[in-house]
Amino acid sequence: MNDSRPGAAPAYSLIQLIAYALRLGSIGFGGPVALAGYMYRDLVERRAWIRDEDYREGLALAQLMPGPMAAQLAMYLGYVHYRVPGATLVGLAFVLPSFLMVVALGWAYTRFGGLSWMQATFYGVGAAVIGIIAISAHKLTVKSLGRDRLLWAIWTLSAATTVITETEVAWQFLTAGVVVWAWRTRLRPGTQLSGFAWLPLPLLAAGTGNAQLLVQIGLFFAKAGAFVFGSGLAIVPFLYGGVVHEHHWLSEKQFVDAVAVAMITPGPVVITVGFIGYLIAGLPGASVAALGTFLPCYLFTVIPAPWFKKYGKRPGLLAFIDGVTAAAVGAITGAVVVLGRRSIVDLPTALIGVAVIVALWRWKKLQEPWIVAAAALAGLLLYPLRV
Repeated sequence: MNDSRPGAAPAYSLIQLIAYALRLGSIGFGGPVALAGYMYRDLVERRAWIRDEDYREGLALAQLMPGPMAAQLAMYLGYVHYRVPGATLVGLAFVLPSFLMVVALGWAYTRFGGLSWMQATFYGVGAAVIGIIAISAHKLTVKSLGRDRLLWAIWTLSAATTVITETEVAWQFLTAGVVVWAWRTRLRPGTQLSGFAWLPLPLLAAGTGNAQLLVQIGLFFAKAGAFVFGSGLAIVPFLYGGVVHEHHWLSEKQFVDAVAVAMITPGPVVITVGFIGYLIAGLPGASVAALGTFLPCYLFTVIPAPWFKKYGKRPGLLAFIDGVTAAAVGAITGAVVVLGRRSIVDLPTALIGVAVIVALWRWKKLQEPWIVAAAALAGLLLYPLRV
């Protein structure tokens, strides 16, 4: 058995772990929960490179911190034996394959986006994505809220706000966390919100021309990576409000297509930021958007990791995260309605959306890429028949 105690020699090299991360990032479909399951199966059960205790600590940290869970878990597992260099290289290896894929898709989308076959493909895929997000929202709601009335009230308010305003803001999530923390701890003297008394603060944009646009992209996506809790889909309503309504970088149709790209590529769902960045400002935009999104989650992994065992289970911190998660899940639910208005445009798209929901409800292990491929084929067949 492998021993990951401090000073113990690991049973694997850093190169081996990097190679594994590259492979998982290239073929790992199914979203954050599935990717976390693959890591446990491969690294804990089959290869015994990582102890069960270390894996569970990494999973807890990834769930407590903002940002994409699967990427953070991969970084933490790289940190276990190889500290900051391990977290850095494993994180890059995990994200790089899917980043290159979405950049290639972004190039094809901008070059051939006007062709009827691509329009037809996304006609079906956009409707399928709504069904996928709807099922994910249901699962997250049931898993995260339980029977807690306060969490359900926060969820309802967040979902309604998203539907009405068609946008999301960071303070809504943070306020929800503070409310649950205050309620559960009753503001008892000495109760602390967290063992980590710092939050990243937005910087001021500067520059002119294209450089100014890249700065704006970097700051926006850094805020998304720093303040959005929950699964990979939790970032969707936040991005929608900023990319479509606040900055007007993409149209609503382009944004739905970007979410669809996230569903057909392996690796973390959040990698869709690379596709969005490419549509805004080409390869530099894609690189800046990805860096802005993943840098906060990297810092939220390597900085608190040494102290997580001491502070990670504080009731105040857990209460805060419960509140933020309830608001995030409510926003995802509201985003189903908002995005559905744009993607479900006629009877065929409505039937595709319902069919996806039924299929995912009936066959729990059905992989999203197969659904998206089938929806793309349906779009190619049905789009020319539109009246």
